[in-house]
Amino acid sequence: MRSELQQRLLADLHQIAIPRHVHWNPLGLMSVRELLRERLGALGELEEHRFHTNSAGDGVNLILRLPGQDPNLEPLLVGAHYDGPLHSPGADDNASGIAALLELARRWAKTPPRRPVWLVAFDQEEWGMLGSEALAAQLRAERQQLKLMVSLEMLAYTADEQNYPHEAMRAVYGNTGDFIALVANTGAGLMLPGLAQRLGRHVTTKVLPVPNAGRAIPDVRLSDHSPFWDQGYNALMVTDTSFMRNPHYHRMSDTVDSLDLVFFSKVVEGLDAALGAL
Repeated sequence: MRSELQQRLLADLHQIAIPRHVHWNPLGLMSVRELLRERLGALGELEEHRFHTNSAGDGVNLILRLPGQDPNLEPLLVGAHYDGPLHSPGADDNASGIAALLELARRWAKTPPRRPVWLVAFDQEEWGMLGSEALAAQLRAERQQLKLMVSLEMLAYTADEQNYPHEAMRAVYGNTGDFIALVANTGAGLMLPGLAQRLGRHVTTKVLPVPNAGRAIPDVRLSDHSPFWDQGYNALMVTDTSFMRNPHYHRMSDTVDSLDLVFFSKVVEGLDAALGAL
């Protein structure tokens, strides 16, 4: 029998995991955007951060700012992209990240975390992290300080086999795709032990600190954290390792029924515990 959390996550996944690509299926993208407006807007005042790009046109990041127990602390920004890949319903990529974002928003609106939290649904990630690039640049121009930026990028797939960008990593991280990974730049790396310890009480957690904004390993830059790295922010990606594990990546077979709901629920519980106490 599924837990209440698993049932909520499953319901959200089914609503979000539809074709939603800015050019391939713009109506699907608009539908998911409207769903997020309604769901996040019910929890507080929702800001629409609009931006324009030459390659993908107009985009909208949705930002919900929730108060923390100590409003004087630097905010934590937690984000996930809501646009989907071309020719795929994008269940793991990235309906899973958005479903986790919604669950964390529900919890933190009811029980405030230690510090203020900005929950961001990013647009146009699939076009080269354009939504996060626009927001990161604006925040840097405004000299806005952040404790940490966290990108939720594919959180719900497990596999018997795990691949790596460098084969030597297998000796450290193992052969089985049953863990969640935290990939952080040098500054955020200082927070990894505490985050991994709290997250690890719920789900097997592996960490990867990377220098020089990950430029030596391009695969670790493929989500909304990398524009924040480039703007000098401490940022990390939480991920099931994407195409290094999931054979359905960017395919029509990336469906809800391919996901590991038990694993996913443990990841969400762990994120609540780890980030809420940061």
